[in-house]
Amino acid sequence: APFFANITKAKCAKVVRAVLDAVCALAPDKLDMQAQICHNIIAWCQAEKRSFLRQRVEAKLASVLFQQDKYAEALALVDNLLLELKKLDDKQLLVETHLVESKIHHGLRGMAKSKAALTASRTNANAIYVAPALQSQIDLMSGVLHCEEGDYDTAHSYFLEAFEQLDQLDDRDKAMPCLKYMMLCRILDGLSKALGISASGTMGIRSDRAEVDISGMVSGKRGVKYAGRDMEAMSAIAAAASERSLKDYEAVLAKYPNELQDDLLIRHHLKTLQEQLLESNLIRIIEPYSCVEIDHVANLIEMPLPVVEKKLSQMILDGKFHGILDQGKGQLIVYEETDTDKAMEKGLKVIENMDKVVTSLFSRSQALRSMMI
Repeated sequence: APFFANITKAKCAKVVRAVLDAVCALAPDKLDMQAQICHNIIAWCQAEKRSFLRQRVEAKLASVLFQQDKYAEALALVDNLLLELKKLDDKQLLVETHLVESKIHHGLRGMAKSKAALTASRTNANAIYVAPALQSQIDLMSGVLHCEEGDYDTAHSYFLEAFEQLDQLDDRDKAMPCLKYMMLCRILDGLSKALGISASGTMGIRSDRAEVDISGMVSGKRGVKYAGRDMEAMSAIAAAASERSLKDYEAVLAKYPNELQDDLLIRHHLKTLQEQLLESNLIRIIEPYSCVEIDHVANLIEMPLPVVEKKLSQMILDGKFHGILDQGKGQLIVYEETDTDKAMEKGLKVIENMDKVVTSLFSRSQALRSMMI
């Protein structure tokens, strides 16, 4: 405290932030300790009325709370901080805070709010110089949101931008997730195209290896530099997706739990991918049958009977195929898909339009009658 009293507020803020960043860099996994240090600095700033420093430490605390999955606390802190920053028009801190807000809403699965926060961050970033490290985080978040929307090509381009910036900064820890996201986009894009072909008519079609082949990314210059368990995990996922093998896919998830389950984006999309593979395999198995025992389907796909039964009922309700489950006999009865009756659809539309006309005429007649009375 005596040292801080003898130096200017600007230099004091610079020293405190440098020490905080150094501590966080040396112990990146000790989030509780980081949060406690931030709380102590904020309390000191409030006592000493150091608003400028307090706001920056609060932004850091919000980021730490987000990493701890304490989304409610982080969001409350960010909302209060943004009210102050908008009055001061601190562009640099607004960029960082809106970016944290976007990450929090993404963690809460609020895509619309996450996109709005990222747009606000980009708008403020356009008015100032943004360091490459921060710009890479903005590009990374843009890629994440495009990936959530299913636009894998655009997402891949954003991840590539972020990766190249971080690679130039030689920040391996932050560049590695970008490379994994790029591989994930290639896998999802290839498999979604293959499943799209299947959905258009040929059920159970085998995807082309080239569609989900990421060997170029693995064996290239980047792959050699960033070789390790993370790259092996994504390569194994690509191989299982290419083979459309649910058993291999689950084996990979069990073999690489930390590499595939710790990241929010990868965990969410791999779960979706698993559901797609399961549906694809089930459709391929039941395609030749009009009536088949559910137990036989479960044995072919090598999964527990209750899981298969639940998934088949869900697919029937979602309209993936037409059929019923006869639980008394333990059978699945599949109906042939029939073309919809176009005449009936048009007839229903005509009746609907006539109903609107009659309702409109009735309301007008009532209005005229009230005027005459």
